[in-house]
Amino acid sequence: MDYSGFSDNELVEHLKNGKTGAFYEIFDRYNKVLYIFARNMLRNREEAEDLVQDVFTSLWDKAEHLELKYSLSSYLYKSVRYKFINLVAHKKIRADYVNAFQSLIDEGEYSTDHYINEKELLLLIEKEITLLPEKMREVFILSRNTGLTHQEISEKLNISTKTVKNHINHALKILRSKFSASVILLFLTNL
Repeated sequence: MDYSGFSDNELVEHLKNGKTGAFYEIFDRYNKVLYIFARNMLRNREEAEDLVQDVFTSLWDKAEHLELKYSLSSYLYKSVRYKFINLVAHKKIRADYVNAFQSLIDEGEYSTDHYINEKELLLLIEKEITLLPEKMREVFILSRNTGLTHQEISEKLNISTKTVKNHINHALKILRSKFSASVILLFLTNL
């Protein structure tokens, strides 16, 4: 079927019914403009292509339950913006850890005072870990102290690997809200 004459709203209805032709028409209409939009934000061709691809993959995956409050174009542009913000946040977190690790390397030898401060910080982090919800704490400790993989923890606790990953991510998020990235990095490297 030729979807080129359909309105965006009609395309969305066909997309919700699993019509791949409607998806391809949406892709043809919006791929280039979304790429330009993403490229202007990212200043990187490959990252812009990947980001737009993620938006369309997500659109297809969520098509059946897609409910638009505004126009299709608004939805797609907001999706690009949302993915851009997530990408930037992820890069910042990664950069924070790299910078914190580099600072630790650059500092070289520690004095006795630094060593004592480190131990005090590690004890504070250990205390915060004991305050985590029980299952999250158990997953986090298994991951950090025993070095088990997500799959091994999943099998040991009879929970999904996704649940394991979520517990670890939430635990780190809680710890990051209380301590700097460098302190958490120090803790993780002292296990």
